Amino acid sequence: MQLSKQVAFHKTMGDPTRIKIVYLLASESLHVGAIAGKLGLTAPTISHHLTKLKECNLVYSRREKNTVYYYLNKKVLSHHGNVLHQFAQGEEGESVMSENLLKEKQKVMNNFLEKNGRIKTIPSQQKKKLFILEHMVEGLKVGEKYKEKDLNEYIQQFHEDFATLRREFIIHQFMYRENSIYEVNPREMWASTKLFVE
Repeated sequence: MQLSKQVAFHKTMGDPTRIKIVYLLASESLHVGAIAGKLGLTAPTISHHLTKLKECNLVYSRREKNTVYYYLNKKVLSHHGNVLHQFAQGEEGESVMSENLLKEKQKVMNNFLEKNGRIKTIPSQQKKKLFILEHMVEGLKVGEKYKEKDLNEYIQQFHEDFATLRREFIIHQFMYRENSIYEVNPREMWASTKLFVE
């Protein structure tokens, strides 16, 4: 997302006449004279506003014989609406969500890990288990290939049941296995604890 495009769009839309034009074009294509008639304004005034709307790609025109009709570019309008929604939901929502997740993860760590870092018991609740698996995988290097024996030794630092935990890494997409060689998946592929937010 380019901030300059967002700013230009919202500056353009910060005019009552342009909002009215967008509203009219949302239901049908119209020529300058028709828009002017509906809004009680002169044709040159409407042309000026349409030029501004065309500059941010919100309106496009098509000539039919001697008349130019204007259309609303609904995809562009939808895109800018989605970006605003992401600002409202995404950034603020994400930071609150991640703050809550961090607190919850810390609580799980405190409950399920001993002071030496070993796992007391593997959580049966899915979300808590994912927190523990995530914590373990964060100690492995992305891009490094691990032999099954080496991975078993790494897991045993946390818990003696390396076979179960190794299998959980694969099931929940933390790692992938090929010919008994294991690699950490990109973080985007990991099973997300966000899915379990109440």
